[in-house]
Amino acid sequence: MIASLEKLIDWSSIQVMTLMMPANEYDWRLEEALRFLKSPDFVPTDSQPAQVEFNGPVHFRFPAPRPCEFTENNVVHGRLYRCPERWQERPVIILLPGYGDSASYQLRFPLIARRYNRAGFNVATLVPPYHFQRCPRERAEFDTGDCLFWAERAAQVIAEIRALTGWLLEEGCPAVALWGYSLGAAFAGMTVCRDARLAAVVMASPPARYRPCVGQVTVRPSIRRRWQRVRGLSESLNLTAMNLTMTQPAIPREKILLIEGIHDFLCSKDDIEDLWQSWGKPDIWRLPYGHVRICCGGVPGLPGRVLRWLSPRLNKPAVTY
Repeated sequence: MIASLEKLIDWSSIQVMTLMMPANEYDWRLEEALRFLKSPDFVPTDSQPAQVEFNGPVHFRFPAPRPCEFTENNVVHGRLYRCPERWQERPVIILLPGYGDSASYQLRFPLIARRYNRAGFNVATLVPPYHFQRCPRERAEFDTGDCLFWAERAAQVIAEIRALTGWLLEEGCPAVALWGYSLGAAFAGMTVCRDARLAAVVMASPPARYRPCVGQVTVRPSIRRRWQRVRGLSESLNLTAMNLTMTQPAIPREKILLIEGIHDFLCSKDDIEDLWQSWGKPDIWRLPYGHVRICCGGVPGLPGRVLRWLSPRLNKPAVTY
């Protein structure tokens, strides 16, 4: 009964999301994407600290370290919820939302941040590329794009997370951790494979491999037809860094936490199990929930439990949350 309910919630969310997707036909640009993903330009070794400017006490922005042709997407927006006193002496947790999850970014993350501030942790949030106010007028918000777009978006968000991390460390913060949900968890995983400065990472329901599950279960015929083509493309993409099991983290496994939904209908739990194995069996929590409940705040007590896991890894004593 519980499994059926969790899968129904996930299935319903897919139908809502695909109703907002444009049914465009693409030149998928697979070969261009593969060349880019296998080149040193995908994630350059060098990373400069972000040039952060604040617009008020919380909101900030900085120029995208990897600009594209869209002006709106070339400004990175975020929020920094600072501890009341000596914030530069406190660790920072960067929260990364899932695909199109404006509700978490606007409503849930501020609540988590205030509670974490009281426990002695700063919290930062980032607007991912092509999301919210960064979505260009030329693209619909749920326009999934093509293979090269996926690769370039991943490269852009990795560069942005690393740039913000560099700025926070330069400001004096002793440690920076990432906590991502769904697609944000995948971006956190890609980043932690390339930046040893990170103190810890929490990945909640990450899509460890690229699997077009949305196209398989949507009731919208035009989306089903379009995503049937993606099945073959995904096999090639999964031989690159878009597949997290093909990479290795740059931090010890003791500082990695995977959160798996046993009844997840969107991200394969088998893929997360494979990621757990390939990354040396870091900590993993297998929870009796689906994707939506884990990634949208439906698991009671999860923020407090995660904070208790993070505290010693950020050189803070265990806290009562």
